[in-house]
Amino acid sequence: MSANLGKLEAALLAYVQMRNLRKVSTGDLRGPLQLSPKQESSLFDRMSRRKIIAQVRRGLYLVPSQLPLGGLWSPSEALAINTLMDDQKGRYQLGGPNAFHRYGFDQQLPVRLYVYNNRLYGDRVIGSVALTLIKVADERLGGTEKMTTPEGDVLLMASRARTLVDAVRDWSRFDSLPRGFDWIRGELAAGRVEVGELVGTVLQFGNQGTLRRIGALLDGLGVSELLLKKIERRLRSKKSQIPFVPGLASRGKLLRRWGVVFNEQA
Repeated sequence: MSANLGKLEAALLAYVQMRNLRKVSTGDLRGPLQLSPKQESSLFDRMSRRKIIAQVRRGLYLVPSQLPLGGLWSPSEALAINTLMDDQKGRYQLGGPNAFHRYGFDQQLPVRLYVYNNRLYGDRVIGSVALTLIKVADERLGGTEKMTTPEGDVLLMASRARTLVDAVRDWSRFDSLPRGFDWIRGELAAGRVEVGELVGTVLQFGNQGTLRRIGALLDGLGVSELLLKKIERRLRSKKSQIPFVPGLASRGKLLRRWGVVFNEQA
């Protein structure tokens, strides 16, 4: 342990390590360390500020199994997000730039986790783990696969097909169009995603704009009429025209079947 630790800090770490605890809450230390509520609160605040422990929320803290040399510690990404979601009794999945990088769509390594979940929204930091929490309805969660970290922890990540759908649906959040259309073309051509799986995923998790844009894309790729009709039957209206690539001028061929102006630049 760091030589700069005070008596109470050292006692807290010795206590949690002896009992193999990964988290502590308000009230947990008052009896074992004979602390008043004010002393316990001050201890948590002091150790959190010094980056010896990590605050998940007020009253809940993650603690190291062993303090590294130098005395600074941060939880892993998996420990941080799984603890937060367990505390909130919520569901989650990683997506957006994290999934884009995992599947090789984008080479840029994200510096934060993008967390679709049914409890919280906004930015948050747990130790050195930066989170962007994207609150969605329960029915928007799903289409995931488990990812095991080197430490043996499990994270839920959007599947390849779900990631492609999110790239189209959440284009404004992730600036993912028109790149997302090229990702879809590439994944289908390489056989890494089956067209039936993509259609099933967009039917389950796409909104009207996503259905229309992916329908237009697949139509141009010569996908079977049976699959195209599955998408078409889910459209409520095609009277309004939307651009194939949002943000570009709506000039191009009108694909009447989808109500989409094909404005993709060569």
